[in-house]
Amino acid sequence: MTRLERVRAETNAGWRSFVRRRTAVFFTFFFPVILIVIFGALVQTDPTGGGLFAEPAAYYVPGYLAVVVLFTPLSRMGSEVARHREGNRFEKLATTPLTRGEWLLSQTLVNAAIIGLASVLILVLVIVLTGADVVLSPLLVPYVLVGVVCFCGVGAMLGSYTDSQDGAVAASNAIGLPLLFLSETFVPLEQLPGWFGPFVELSPLTYFARGVRAATYPEANAPAVAGVDPALANLGVLAVIAVVAFALGARSIPRTD
Repeated sequence: MTRLERVRAETNAGWRSFVRRRTAVFFTFFFPVILIVIFGALVQTDPTGGGLFAEPAAYYVPGYLAVVVLFTPLSRMGSEVARHREGNRFEKLATTPLTRGEWLLSQTLVNAAIIGLASVLILVLVIVLTGADVVLSPLLVPYVLVGVVCFCGVGAMLGSYTDSQDGAVAASNAIGLPLLFLSETFVPLEQLPGWFGPFVELSPLTYFARGVRAATYPEANAPAVAGVDPALANLGVLAVIAVVAFALGARSIPRTD
């Protein structure tokens, strides 16, 4: 089999495995919907007031998308790698021509398909339930894909270095929750202490949020980065981080050959 055929076969197997887990399918799409209903439709935003939701509804689109772009790869890849370790499945894969990088690429493609569908659902619900004036920029597609690659790599590392599936899920939640709320998604940088600013710059999700906001909500007036459009500049930074994370994730997968 060629590399393309190996990746395609493993991707098909991964997709069928996901679809058979009805609980996983349900919560993958249910969790972000609940957030939109609670924060977008029930709590709502108050642009003339203060507090957490003091920006227009369109400002929070990157945060809603970040829920699936961040949590789904972290938890799914972490638990998948841990499950393969516990079931000695990597030993079985070592008897096939499939490499660790190809296996991770296949799982990333499955996650990309899942998260792509969830992102479309999120955008529709945000527009319908909150009335957000969102620009449907074509840059949303590469942002979601690059974000998935980045956090699949991180998830693979979590699954490789934690001691069990439960440990991988716990680690993904422990990392994901702080990143979700402290990466310029739901909480603007000016609402955080000044000393915390440099830490925000270390989060890959920050560049996802800034870029998606610049592409979908031009009224935010994001500043150009070194003279480059902020939507493109942040995508470039995120892409570099994604390549590094994916390479480290593939390298961390247990070698059994």
